[in-house]
Amino acid sequence: MKYLPIDNNLFIINRKNFVSRLKHNSIAIFNANDEYTRSGDQNYIFKQNPDFFYLSGIDQEQSILLLFPDCPNPLYREVLFLRQTSEHIAIWEGHKYTKEEARKVSGIEAVYWLQDFDAILHSIINYADHIYINSNENDRYLPGVPGRDLRFLADLRLKYPLHHYERSAPILRNLRVVKSAIEIELTQKACDITRDAFIRVLKFVKPGVAEYEIEAEITHEFLRQRATGHAYTPIIASGFNANVLHYIDNNQVCKDGDVILFDWAAEYANYNADMSRSIPVNGRFTPRQRQVYDAVLRVMKQATQMLVAGTIWNEYHEEVGKIMTGELIGLGLLDRHDVEKQDPKAPIYKKYFMHGTSHHLGLDVHDYASRYKPFEVGNILTCEPGIYIQAENLGIRLENDILITEGGNIDLMASIPLEAEHIEEIMNS
Repeated sequence: MKYLPIDNNLFIINRKNFVSRLKHNSIAIFNANDEYTRSGDQNYIFKQNPDFFYLSGIDQEQSILLLFPDCPNPLYREVLFLRQTSEHIAIWEGHKYTKEEARKVSGIEAVYWLQDFDAILHSIINYADHIYINSNENDRYLPGVPGRDLRFLADLRLKYPLHHYERSAPILRNLRVVKSAIEIELTQKACDITRDAFIRVLKFVKPGVAEYEIEAEITHEFLRQRATGHAYTPIIASGFNANVLHYIDNNQVCKDGDVILFDWAAEYANYNADMSRSIPVNGRFTPRQRQVYDAVLRVMKQATQMLVAGTIWNEYHEEVGKIMTGELIGLGLLDRHDVEKQDPKAPIYKKYFMHGTSHHLGLDVHDYASRYKPFEVGNILTCEPGIYIQAENLGIRLENDILITEGGNIDLMASIPLEAEHIEEIMNS
């Protein structure tokens, strides 16, 4: 791992919070993510299952976490199983956790090699009444090929059909959404790395530079600061490309007079930042570009004020839609009379602002959370309004990451240039 060691109290407390919500006499089992084939004998770079990492801190493939707080044998109340390394693996793949390293990272004392898992599980599972299995229940996830946890569940049901099977995901949905101090610190680190990359890019961009050259600058800055890399596939969308919400080709030349829409951010220690900015290729916004930019910025500032404990998801988005509607009327893009006649179920502002304003952020960029639960202290949410005008080859989106606190909220990206004058000043320095 590139990132610095994490205080294992994070994972110890996370496990304590999780097992306190289990039914009596329950065992919970978590698997590391699958390794996926890229081509031939090559795999994609491994990405850990966020729930497994949340509970263990282990960032390695072929690992299993077993939690059984009521186990009659105290040795097996929390157990970590790892792939046993060897001289051959060390030569061909590199270093893997030793048992002692895994203990230090996770705070779990009972660490065994993976080959011992079946025997240990069988020796204790019949003393449990309930078996909790993890699954991906993120609202945005569309199930496809069954992952390791679901394949594991199918195997367990054949071996132990009379146990009561339970879902870990609803517990984790309530836990992961509230960030601890350590998680906030890691997210802030990802935001700070993102800031440095953005300032670097502001000094690099000029007419004639290619989108992929900008991507290279960002990637270099991320990696030199120990980021794992990009939190998601970067969007570097100049001119008309900014009207494609998830444009990732990044293969066009940036033209004088155009605006580039950025949507990219760093991942650090598996925690993600998420930032959007829009900058003029030549370092100066035209009056019309500035007019649209300032409209988006006003919406962003008003929306940010609503990101407080107790806010209801749907009511928040509806209110932001009303604010955006007023700005679009001011820009001459909507007519007030048409707005008065619109179908409330299909507001016409969505012609120019067709996505949501906020999502939860954490170990997943679109983090696992309930859309029906009011916002809470400790939530981190994005705030990302945008206006997209195809007829003008213009798209403006601005996005910061907001931590909800007891007294309101804190902008974790407050140090990243946002005001148009500040961006122009850096680009022309």
